[in-house]
Amino acid sequence: MQPTRNMKFTILYATVFMPTSLMPLHAADERPAKPNILYILADDLGYNDVGFNGGKEIKTPNLDKLAKEGTIFKSFYGQPLCSASRASLLTGRYPSHTGIYGVVGENKGFGLPLEERTLAQALKEAGYETAIVGKWHLGDATEDYLPTHRGFDHQYGLHLGNIDYFTHIRLRNLDWWRDDKPCNDQGYSTHLIAKEACRLIQKKDPNKPLFLYLAFNAVHFPFQAPENYLKLYPNLKGNRQIYAGMLAAMDEGIGQVLGALDAKGLRDNTIILFSSDNGGWGPCDNSPLHGFKGNMYEGGVRVCAFANWPDHIPSQATNNAVLHEVDWYPTLIKQAGGSLEQKLPLDGSDIWPVLTQNAKSPHAEEVTLCGTNRGDLAIRMGDWKLIIWTNEKFKNKTPELYNLDEDIGEKNDLAATHPGKVKQLKTLYDEVMKDAAACLTGVAPGTKIMNRNKDKDEDIQ
Repeated sequence: MQPTRNMKFTILYATVFMPTSLMPLHAADERPAKPNILYILADDLGYNDVGFNGGKEIKTPNLDKLAKEGTIFKSFYGQPLCSASRASLLTGRYPSHTGIYGVVGENKGFGLPLEERTLAQALKEAGYETAIVGKWHLGDATEDYLPTHRGFDHQYGLHLGNIDYFTHIRLRNLDWWRDDKPCNDQGYSTHLIAKEACRLIQKKDPNKPLFLYLAFNAVHFPFQAPENYLKLYPNLKGNRQIYAGMLAAMDEGIGQVLGALDAKGLRDNTIILFSSDNGGWGPCDNSPLHGFKGNMYEGGVRVCAFANWPDHIPSQATNNAVLHEVDWYPTLIKQAGGSLEQKLPLDGSDIWPVLTQNAKSPHAEEVTLCGTNRGDLAIRMGDWKLIIWTNEKFKNKTPELYNLDEDIGEKNDLAATHPGKVKQLKTLYDEVMKDAAACLTGVAPGTKIMNRNKDKDEDIQ
């Protein structure tokens, strides 16, 4: 039956005059545009050095505003070291499966295994323009390991880590690249990274959504900052003053990137995520957590983090669910309309219901935190956390057990008084270790490795 004139009017009235609170978010025949995705990753940032986590000493107004307008995560985990954490973020897989437990340094002859599918590859398949600006640190053994061969359309910044912020020299060689070719841009690295991110936003393909992985090398050592940022903190001394200046410069750069999104009219349809790769080190403040970068205590693996997407992710909210960076891989691919079909199994889960519907964490029963060695492992189950060390540096350590609800600072080892809980979590540890990958140490024999620096690489990053 064809609609009468009066029926047409009724339909028009319902569409035009229906109260907005009763209207669907999107018309039934109109699929919302795929969101742009901006992942901002800080390097070695202290848990309590940002205002949105309670920090008072260093000003982070742009991060604080973003966090306040989104959801702050109080139990968000990474891995203890840079490369391991970045590998987990970009693959959705724990170090016990990627084999990247520690640092992928220069001339080490390995990188993120080439069979690993990266978030950039998955989003590119889903129709995204993809870019990494900042720190890669997942291998440069051969060209195949570089970002433009791992799903990124654009690359700018450093391949490794621990560079001079002004000269971009690492040890004796330049480590600054554009599209994986040497680049001699002059300037403070944090400023250059922010500037390039703004340029890519301004020049983005109008026919594609953008995935921008903005991985600052701040606030990683060496501790260096322009003089004008040091003047902001006259009451601080030494490396703490420099560290504060470095963080101020990064926060300022993030503000510029947000301005670029606003100017382009992209802000409302951009998922913005922020976290540190691992816990802070040196002059940072990880309180109230115990430990620091490089170990499995909370200060090494629990990181400051938030998510922001206007009208999609709750604002002025705090989420206490146990989450891990491996979760962003399936979550973002799903939001992008991409495919999760792949050869390698995932450790991460789609956490969108946790963010938007207050659903239970997929890690409510267990989350795995790998140390810098194959056998070093922390298992968190509920509020209980078991730490087992096998690294030679900790060979005399017995298993440690903490109740994080009662003792977030991990001051009271309960292993001796709760042997049943140790046994229960040790069973989970044994399950993880059954198929835990060996620590990667090199590429296939006969592979011609790019050797760009003859100096020995011993630093941890």
